[in-house]
Parts: sequence; structure tokens; C-alpha cells
Amino acid sequence: MSKGTEDRDCRDGSQDARRDADRDGGQDADCGERDADRDCEGDRHGGGLRARLVTVGVELVNAEGAQALSLREIARRAGVSHGAPRRHFPTHLDLLSAIARRGFAELAARIAAEDRASAAPRERIVLLARVYLDYAETRRGMYELMFRHDLLESGRLGLRETSLPLFAHLTGLVARVHPDADPVVVAAALWANLHGIAQLWHWGSLRLATGGGDPAPLLTAALDAHLGPEEPGR
Repeated sequence: MSKGTEDRDCRDGSQDARRDADRDGGQDADCGERDADRDCEGDRHGGGLRARLVTVGVELVNAEGAQALSLREIARRAGVSHGAPRRHFPTHLDLLSAIARRGFAELAARIAAEDRASAAPRERIVLLARVYLDYAETRRGMYELMFRHDLLESGRLGLRETSLPLFAHLTGLVARVHPDADPVVVAAALWANLHGIAQLWHWGSLRLATGGGDPAPLLTAALDAHLGPEEPGR
């Protein structure tokens, strides 16, 4: 984007912020305009509008869920004109895919932070699974966005491929735990089981069906079903 184009987006964003604040009551109008001007000044000196739009989208999906991710709302919160995002993201799916990629990166980082290379392979799978279920519950909006069918099918920004390194990591661990089975099939089945637990637990279906208040026993049962019962002393 040229400097002139970005300056125009910033000016338009400042005007949008002023109008939004006026509509909300007027007393915050000056603050809204100053915030938009300050954000645009930050873009001119580093960071870039593209990254800021994605960051705003991440904050919005974590706070209000995937249904809140309209182009207009993201642009408003970023302090730019409503048409500005399309210069970086030609379609709504492009922007949503960029936001979802951040989710996959965050999930991978959480798993890496908990993983211990010195631990037994099964223990590492348990840690991975616990992080996965925790992420699904604590980052609900992002988790739903990451696995939205239309985003994955669109192929925008290679979103589907973004999950492959994590799956490859799980597959490698499964191969060490269960060397006589097809690790790809077992890992895929385990992933599907984890995804089902995450969804049904959030919806309350599993709580109702089991009468339990903790998904840990379900995770243990899933691991035993796909990997075999844990051997005593290991």
C-alpha cells in the first residue's frame, strides 16, 4: 500500500471514529478521533495495517466470538475506513483465515510450552491432549473459527495446511507408543475423538449424559481406546 493510500485510510478512519462516537453520545468523539489518529501514526512508523487488522480480529473473536467478525466492525475497531481491509484482504474469508492462522499458531505455541522432550511418548500425548481441550474451552471463539468448514474448504492462505505440523507431531508420538498400528489412522481417530469431546463438553451434552463435571475421565478413556491401556509403572 502506498503512503498516500494509507494516509487516506487513516483520515477516513478518523472520520468514521468521530461519527461513531457522535452517534454514541458525543462526549467521547474527540477521544475516538485522537485514538484513530494515533493508531494511523503507529502504522506509518511500523507494524502495518495488515497485522493490526488481524490483531484486532483476534481480540474481537476472543472477546465476542466468531459471529462478531464482520469487516465493518474490525475496520471500525482498527480506526480505518470500512473499505481499507480489502486492500490487504480481498475477501472476508481471507481476513478470517489470517485470524484463524493466529489461532493455530497460538495453539502450537501452548503445546510446545507444555511439551517435554524427555517425557515418555504417551505422557507427551496426554499433555498435548490436555492443552488442546483447554484451548478449545478458553479460546472458544477462536477454536470455532479455526475449524469452520467454509474457511478450511476455501483454501485461503493455506489454512488447512497450518494444522499439519501439529498433526505430524501427534502422529510421531503415536508411532512411538503404538508401533504396530498405522500412526496416521490412529492419530486421526484420536484427534477426531478430542474434537468431539471439546465440542460436546462445551455444549453441555457430555455433562448431561455422564453427570460428570470434569472431562478428564473422558480423555483417559479416549487415550486408552486408541493407544491401549497405560502399562503399570510407566
